[in-house]
Amino acid sequence: MDPNPQISSIYQIKSITDKLNLQDLFVKQQPFEVELGTGDGNFLFQYATAHPNINFIGVERLLGRLRKLDKKAVRYGLQNLRLLRIEALYFLQYLLPDSSIQALHIYFPDPWPKKKHHKKRLINDRFPQIASRVLQPTGYIHIKTDDRSYYDQIIQCFEPHKCFQPVPQPKEIVDALTDFERDFLAVGKPIYRITYQYLI
Repeated sequence: MDPNPQISSIYQIKSITDKLNLQDLFVKQQPFEVELGTGDGNFLFQYATAHPNINFIGVERLLGRLRKLDKKAVRYGLQNLRLLRIEALYFLQYLLPDSSIQALHIYFPDPWPKKKHHKKRLINDRFPQIASRVLQPTGYIHIKTDDRSYYDQIIQCFEPHKCFQPVPQPKEIVDALTDFERDFLAVGKPIYRITYQYLI
């Protein structure tokens, strides 16, 4: 029996102005990956379970979603998963240390479908520059969306930034489905996928 059982994977941020010491979040020192917007949590749970040699941070605003995922993480003893309740872009821009992350995962972000709300989308013109600060050289951004207009905007946002090159999305990313994705596929809705590699 584990002498130090995990009570919760939800990490309480001590400061919203100082950058995190990511090693403080985890027992083991190993590479870090981040999912911005955990949604139903299915992807992150699958992926963290399959990759115990990677430390995963899940960022989500909705406490109910985090609690649901936290229950599963505690039940299965996932020591490589921590959850933070905070707005995703703020976390990316202000709390992550430079060159600290080997991959960002963004699956089915809120599309804000009305044109007047497009500026609220997570991936906007500023996003590539913000992401380039936190990614390690050769790091990845994995993206999926069911919204074609958002997908087109993503392509346009990254196009001027030649340090981000589109590469084939790894099969294990394609195959790790969220509950949302299963629902979309069940009714024949297309899924738009792209992965960028950060090359400097």
